[in-house]
Amino acid sequence: MIGKIEWAEKHMKVLGMIRERFRKERPLEGLKIGMALHVEAKTAVLVLTLIDGGAEVAITGCNPLSTQDDVANALREMGIKCYAKRGLKREEYYEALRNVAKIEPDIVIDDGADLIFLLHKEIELAKNVKGGSEETTTGVIRLRAMEKDGVLRFPVIAVNDAYTKYLFDNRYGTGQSAIDGIVRATNLLLAGKTVVVAGYGWCGRGIAMRAKGMGAKVVITEVDEIRALEALMDGFEVMNMDEASEIGDVFVTATGNINVIREEHFRRMKDGAILANAGHFNVEIDVMMLEKISKRSREIRNNVVEYDLGDKKLYLLAEGRLVNLVAADGHPVEVMDMSFSNQALACEYIAKNYEKLEKRVYRMPEELDREVAKLKLQSLGIRIDKLTEEQKRYLSDWRHGT
Repeated sequence: MIGKIEWAEKHMKVLGMIRERFRKERPLEGLKIGMALHVEAKTAVLVLTLIDGGAEVAITGCNPLSTQDDVANALREMGIKCYAKRGLKREEYYEALRNVAKIEPDIVIDDGADLIFLLHKEIELAKNVKGGSEETTTGVIRLRAMEKDGVLRFPVIAVNDAYTKYLFDNRYGTGQSAIDGIVRATNLLLAGKTVVVAGYGWCGRGIAMRAKGMGAKVVITEVDEIRALEALMDGFEVMNMDEASEIGDVFVTATGNINVIREEHFRRMKDGAILANAGHFNVEIDVMMLEKISKRSREIRNNVVEYDLGDKKLYLLAEGRLVNLVAADGHPVEVMDMSFSNQALACEYIAKNYEKLEKRVYRMPEELDREVAKLKLQSLGIRIDKLTEEQKRYLSDWRHGT
């Protein structure tokens, strides 16, 4: 086992407690689990936890550039079916997903829903699936659309919607790791620069918070009126992308939508503007149009491509893919400890309850969400108060007045 996996294990104390219980109880005995996640050290710890729970696991990446090859090789050396490799072409990427699907999994763990979508296209490989879980906002959006259209073939737990996932992973994880990726790729100072964050969901909030902490002037663009007001009252400047494109030094997308930054914005940007994406798919920045309107391009640093538009040069990070995983190491270990603990508990829940679940998207059960929070506090040595019986009666009795 390589050192970075051991390092992750050391700092994933919640998952460690779950893993210890899994070793004893073997709740996943005899089950096959197909996984499509970012294959890096924290993910390897989740894989080993599921195996200790009795499962057979096959895994591949959920993004062509997010795999860490040394981790993928280490998993293969342990005898685990791992088809992930950094830099896979589109056809290779989907072939790797297909290889995972060929084990005919009982449970699916996905990030972005590409594996689940493939299983819906190739029905014969999905015949054993009892249920799945989805890691990220983008995937949950796709799956809810499938449920709405009546095509979802098995229940899926939206792990992304667990409080102990999105309040921490999406906000603190994306916030720190996206900034980390931008700084590693560029080696530039953020202090004093104008950072434009597209989207003020939990990922956007985290990025804005950390950019502000680095001394940047932060501008938010939004399509949602309430989130725009929140951003304004959180102390950020709010405007549309047409206006922001003229003043931004660094642009970071975190919306989950397509062509958030497009030709008219490229045309307005100043020389030297930096473009990065923190959303799951590489569609938020219109890279094809950027290539089309550029006279030439070249890689000027690792993960930095310079596009010469004639009157200016723009710089795209990580090919428009997830900057925190392509140019850095992804979310901090302690954050993924909670996220992957939710994944492990979701697998156990599906294994025990799949016969009672309908073919729809479920929120992570609250009792499991709170179990992760409880274990996290326990791992930190923090104790909190409990309601007294008097307090419980007071909260449950409507007859108390002023």
